[in-house]
Amino acid sequence: MSAFPPATHDVFALDQLLTDEEKEIKYRTRAFMEREVAPIIADYWERAEFPHELVPKLAKLRLGGATLKGNGCPGQSLVGAAMAVIEIARVDGSMSTFLMVHNSLAMLTIGLLGSEEQKTQLLPRMATLESVAAWALTEPSNGSDASALTTSAKKVEGGWELNGKKRWIGNATFAEWIVIWARRADTGDVNAFLVKKGTPGLQTRKIENKIALRCVQNADIRLESCWVPDSARLPGVNSFKDTNVVLAISRIMVAWQPVGLAMGVYDMANRYLRQREQFGNPLAAYQINQEKLQRMLGNIQAMTLMAWRLSKLYEQGKLDHATSAMTKAWNTLRGREVMALGRELLGGNGVVSDFLVAKSFNDMEAIFTYEGTYEVNALVAGRQATGIAAFKALPKKGKKQSTADLAMAGQSPNPKDQQ
Repeated sequence: MSAFPPATHDVFALDQLLTDEEKEIKYRTRAFMEREVAPIIADYWERAEFPHELVPKLAKLRLGGATLKGNGCPGQSLVGAAMAVIEIARVDGSMSTFLMVHNSLAMLTIGLLGSEEQKTQLLPRMATLESVAAWALTEPSNGSDASALTTSAKKVEGGWELNGKKRWIGNATFAEWIVIWARRADTGDVNAFLVKKGTPGLQTRKIENKIALRCVQNADIRLESCWVPDSARLPGVNSFKDTNVVLAISRIMVAWQPVGLAMGVYDMANRYLRQREQFGNPLAAYQINQEKLQRMLGNIQAMTLMAWRLSKLYEQGKLDHATSAMTKAWNTLRGREVMALGRELLGGNGVVSDFLVAKSFNDMEAIFTYEGTYEVNALVAGRQATGIAAFKALPKKGKKQSTADLAMAGQSPNPKDQQ
């Protein structure tokens, strides 16, 4: 495959919405991805391997820690951090997810909810990517219904004993530190713990046979009498609602990810239509192809504007959960359409990973689902619009709601988590 195509997707001059610093982050990240990652990433994706060789080079971009300040972190604006996310995703969704898990989930949790000692000890090396982190909330039986987590933390002499299972945990097979969310056995409150690689009782196993984000090393985690010291507990986490401090930002980043994938697929399809000829004309000359291409382009402008406005609402302290959910749902839905149109426009070449399109087509399927499925995010937005919770289980007449009923409703059995 030839060099990565030039960027031709910003027809609304959306760069004018960015500060000089945000533009600088965007363009240095773009240059790195086109130069270092694009020529080799398809091979890693096919083998479902993570490109560890790229991590020291990625570290030189000074993206580790993103919006966090101090302890070696760059203190980027939310939009600045998003520019790195989309430019990485434009070339490869897996690398974008790797950095998002490290920055906007694991490091953010430590930076916002950890002790000063934990921040001082861990964040500087994480900011330089010398130490990679993972974040473990999802369980085999609890995806969107995350508040029903069953992994337990039992207080024992000098520390805590963790037992349970986690699933779909990105970076977990090689991360030095994993943030584990668990429910206290004595009070039912949700806490978070830092578990180091190699800790007895911690087992990680790579999930095989994925069709999306194949470079991301998602893992099943098993915790069997896994002991961690008292210093491993994050003091800022005392109930499940504390996850919202982190998820408010990470969900914004996930809303930006489809924008990046869509930009890359559009740029690839635009160049392909101009270069490839059929029946004596470039494919770009045919009206049906032009209609598909402009629809892709229109989606990208709308997706970008929604994600940008979402970021600004957060910075102004005006963001609500429903708006965030609606943006994530909309952008992944429209992004999915861009992927499908791009795949169609490349014909047979749209199903081979050498041309970015097939890879991104598959990667979008994971983003459509994680950080809340499309359906759950749509219903969260619908709940705000109507005042009616569609996913709240209604008890039978005269029957008190059971723990199972509450779990089905997306509620925690612990009333403290609902405060």
